[in-house]
Amino acid sequence: MSNEKIIKVMAEVNGEVCEREELIHGIALALLTRRNLFVLGDVGQAKSYAIDRFCKRISGAKQFSTLMNKQTDTEQLFGRLDLASLIPGHLPSSIIDSDPTYSDMRNELEAALEKFRNDPGNTVYSDEVKKAQAELETYEKGLALSRTPRPEYITAGKIPDSNIVVLDELFKSNEGILNSLLKALNERVFTNEGKEVKIPVISFFAASNELPNFNNPEEKILKALYDRFDLKIRTEYVRDKANRMEMLRKKQNGGENTVNATVSLLELEEMQKEVKSIRISDSINELMDAVLLELRKKGIEVSDRTFFGFGDIVRAEAFLSGRDEVVPKDLLVLKNYLWNKPEEISAVADILKRICENPMGDRINELTVKAFEIRESFNNASDKNRALMSVKTELLKLYNEALNIKKDFDETDAAVSGVDSFIGTLEDISRAAYAETSFTYVSLPELKEYTDLQN
Repeated sequence: MSNEKIIKVMAEVNGEVCEREELIHGIALALLTRRNLFVLGDVGQAKSYAIDRFCKRISGAKQFSTLMNKQTDTEQLFGRLDLASLIPGHLPSSIIDSDPTYSDMRNELEAALEKFRNDPGNTVYSDEVKKAQAELETYEKGLALSRTPRPEYITAGKIPDSNIVVLDELFKSNEGILNSLLKALNERVFTNEGKEVKIPVISFFAASNELPNFNNPEEKILKALYDRFDLKIRTEYVRDKANRMEMLRKKQNGGENTVNATVSLLELEEMQKEVKSIRISDSINELMDAVLLELRKKGIEVSDRTFFGFGDIVRAEAFLSGRDEVVPKDLLVLKNYLWNKPEEISAVADILKRICENPMGDRINELTVKAFEIRESFNNASDKNRALMSVKTELLKLYNEALNIKKDFDETDAAVSGVDSFIGTLEDISRAAYAETSFTYVSLPELKEYTDLQN
């Protein structure tokens, strides 16, 4: 599994900031899943700095960053109209930049000019310049006449030309840019004069020191923007004194933070493919459904889009942990995927912890109750030999269910001991029942083996 490089990037960025492990982990999840991430925190909490330091380590990635305000317009984000594209006989920059013949001829003219600059009196060089210039002008005119004028945008250095986008103070956006921004966030497309153009953005990152009041009619329109960010992180000021002292020493001693760990765009792409291949068992989906029901009982809204889209996030978590299959504890990372309001964070975390840290606990408790009911029924039976037949059948069902629960977990997982203990309880009940009959004791594994052969 090729997670080593991104793990090193995470460690290096963590070394440059304090108490931002959760944010840095979230950035990695966003990049591995091509999701968007929103950071909520007061000013001066190194939110944008941490994002920038991480993304600078994605070598070859083009990054667009801007501080949003009410005056930010579509042109500043997506590029401006190239007027040359509308004028007959003129060439837009997109053609000038992409036509290989034009590029070669321009290079020849520049080479001739360089020779002439070094020897201005040389008529041979002067003639070369004139010839190259005439040929370029002729080709340019022919190229311009061969195209039909249509509006095009100059997008170099803007969102349509970027792999990573950082929008600081997201909610300062004005209503005029929302439609274009929403489409880019959700579909990774930009509408250029009616024509949809795919954009190469991997992830959008945004930060703000406050959430709008979405119940306010004037701010309600921003809710759609907020909803386009799947992952949400809440930051705080540095709490631990030792961390504050360490950061003070670094700041006061000066020195540049060096970049040693990097991930190339191609390597990131390969990681994204690996993430997609990680398995999710039915038992994980069952756990997630249990989480959903508990959240809804608490009044925490989880949309169908959010619920059905959790898979990639937990796959990425398993990838970072070096596993090829999702395990229950990977669902704990969904704390920063399932909350909508900051006050929901602790409730979401508690539900995930209760259900996912020992997911088999509740189920084993239910099965244990059934096992004791079987024992009670046997104890009350007058014909023990006849009752044993039913006991064997019912206990075997519970035994098989326990094995099915157990197979979805690593043998080293502490929670597995709970299943083993339950299986021991079943065996004790079975042995005690046999002791009150004339039958020879048969263990549950032996009974299962015999039953499987019969089937």
